[in-house]
Amino acid sequence: MAGRDHAGTFDDFVAARYAALVRSATLLCGDHHDAEDLVQGALVKAVGVWHRIGDDPEPYVRRIMVNDNISRWRKHRGRVVVREQVPDTDTAPASDSDTRLDIEAALATLPPRQRTVVVLRYLEDLSERQTADLMGTSVGTVKSQARDALAALRRVVPDLTVHRGAPDQVAR
Repeated sequence: MAGRDHAGTFDDFVAARYAALVRSATLLCGDHHDAEDLVQGALVKAVGVWHRIGDDPEPYVRRIMVNDNISRWRKHRGRVVVREQVPDTDTAPASDSDTRLDIEAALATLPPRQRTVVVLRYLEDLSERQTADLMGTSVGTVKSQARDALAALRRVVPDLTVHRGAPDQVAR
């Protein structure tokens, strides 16, 4: 019966958090299909040690996703990635979906480490310490990567602002 409870807990976690994990992974990867693969791989790794993860499995699963994504970009370093063209927003009034496309296109221009910092810090609302722990780096590196990433994003999306306060948010 204990095995049944174990499976039920994992199934409940996946049912409740899968969409959020895929959203985060899409922002990390820049591609929905790669994101689904990243989440699936993380869940496969997590289910094997589910009994050891504890009551809050999401940080553990996110750490797997970040590590696997880092391994993926190291493995594919130097390959050319062809992205779809983002529609020209000058011809239509700005909407939330246009803003989202602008931010996604801007994120795609960042190097992988900077992109990861922006996603974790500003879109997933993690602290500098939590981001550093997930990335396996120092808080100082997170700060410098965030600074450089935000400067690069402001060059691509000039009216980009970072709301200070609780929580940090990237907006346009």
